Amino acid sequence: MIRYALTCGRGHDFEAWFSSSSDYDIQVEAHAVTCPSCGSVDVKKAPMAPAVKRRRTGAEEPAATRRQTYAFLKNLRAHLKENAEHVGPAFPEEARKMHYGETEPRSIYGEATREEAEALLEEGIPAVPLPLLPEDHN
Repeated sequence: MIRYALTCGRGHDFEAWFSSSSDYDIQVEAHAVTCPSCGSVDVKKAPMAPAVKRRRTGAEEPAATRRQTYAFLKNLRAHLKENAEHVGPAFPEEARKMHYGETEPRSIYGEATREEAEALLEEGIPAVPLPLLPEDHN
């Protein structure tokens, strides 16, 4: 996994993870990477310092990172629920229909198996899986 610092055309800074640099290129070209602040698809890599391992000063640093990641994912899910249509397990089918022009493009979210998500990406259809959050296990 690769973490990139990104910036949108409106100047908002954010970070995103990608499985490879080519995965980043594919998703940006397909307008699948959007600014979490404004929804802009005009996204570019921002300058970033190289990751340098340093000594941990205690358990606070990893805990703070986990809290930030959890907050980001929770906010992202809330944004999706507010601004996109839930299509449930029909997600792969609906994504294909939009990609191939059979239905009007719209923001959707739903469920897909890992294999279905990989097949979508192989077809050039942008799909971004979200990890399960702790409350999803209850």
